[in-house]
Amino acid sequence: MTTLANAGKEPRFAALAAIDWADEEHAWSLQPADSKKRDHGKMKHTPETVEDWVMMLRSRFGDQPIAIAVEQSRGALVFMLSKYDNLHIYPIHPRSAAQFRKALYPSGAKDDPVDAEVLLDLLSHHREHLRPLRPDTVETRSLQNMVQARRKLVDQKTACSNQLTAQLKLYFPQMLSWFDHPGSPLVGAMLEQWPTLEALQNAQPDTLRSFMVQHNCRNHERIEQRLEKIRQAIPATRDPALIETAVMMTKVLVTLIANLRETICAFDRKLAEVAAAHPDFAIFDSFPGAGPVMAARLLAAFGSQRDRYLSAADLQRFSGIAPVTERSGKREWVHFRWACPVFLKQTFHEWAGHSVAFCDWARVYYQLQRSRQKGHHAAVRALAFKWIRIAFRCWQDGVPYDDSRYVDSLRRRRSRLAELLDSTNRDLSPAA
Repeated sequence: MTTLANAGKEPRFAALAAIDWADEEHAWSLQPADSKKRDHGKMKHTPETVEDWVMMLRSRFGDQPIAIAVEQSRGALVFMLSKYDNLHIYPIHPRSAAQFRKALYPSGAKDDPVDAEVLLDLLSHHREHLRPLRPDTVETRSLQNMVQARRKLVDQKTACSNQLTAQLKLYFPQMLSWFDHPGSPLVGAMLEQWPTLEALQNAQPDTLRSFMVQHNCRNHERIEQRLEKIRQAIPATRDPALIETAVMMTKVLVTLIANLRETICAFDRKLAEVAAAHPDFAIFDSFPGAGPVMAARLLAAFGSQRDRYLSAADLQRFSGIAPVTERSGKREWVHFRWACPVFLKQTFHEWAGHSVAFCDWARVYYQLQRSRQKGHHAAVRALAFKWIRIAFRCWQDGVPYDDSRYVDSLRRRRSRLAELLDSTNRDLSPAA
């Protein structure tokens, strides 16, 4: 794989260093460029200790460039080191370090100094395979941090909703059949006011009708159906010990879900503001199915550095969308990538899935993959593979996506996809 490390000329490093990251204390190894002797040491995980270590490097090597290998691409240590201009950080994937360590120490011996030595050997002898960390613009990094933080909040909200579902199954399972989403504002407000079936049945029907209307449930037929089901419902349990604890947990979870929902909305507003101000936002906002949140995620995925990837294939492989082929003798196995940035892979996968409902050729392509006996996710990955190539070209050229222009190019190339698309359009036309 071609990487940025061998695409451009690196500076002449005065020294090479490696830091084995730990929660409280880091082990480091250092080798001057003109010597084979290595120094070793440890430093506490504090900004002051890291500053002292960098000052030690400057006292020995001045402001000359120094390459540092770290077994992570994000995190507090990387952020601490990134503020020093003369330090060039080479993040190393934990799996790469583990496999290299296994090759050097097949006995399985492992301790912090050895790990630092392994990282330094990787940096010293195989730097052409490593990608140096190059921070993007402030606007892009803000988006990258925000979209990932938002995703974590969404995952937390989903986890809380699942926990709420589990609690309701214990003592109040009817709520799960009466309403579509246990984590909705309506269900949360109802459980806050009437946390048990007995409390709900003691409420006046007119009170419940008014309550549901106030919470945006205005289908009168459905309201009456719910009221009838509430009247006929039988408690799942009458055990006070179980109900008391379940009600307390339910109220806590309802509050957490409400707070997370409000925070996610605040993130959405801030994301829309920051993304709209980004010079490349129009490119990603033009893609079918992107939407305000997904467009920001795509922008964060590509970034602003046009030389970060030499080709669309680089991004397809790095993101994990491109499949992996393993060959051994006469055996060949094609499967999806496991070692890849999970959030980046999710971004392209989810966008491709959304595009099926908004783009005709994407829908036809997805259906074509399914007709070839591919599962849903395999078909979506194939579509994402195709979308990355298109998005990469738009990103490189700095122009928004034009669906009609792309379809015209398919027809000029007499693509099978264009034939299927035209055939589908003819079948759906009023004349047909």
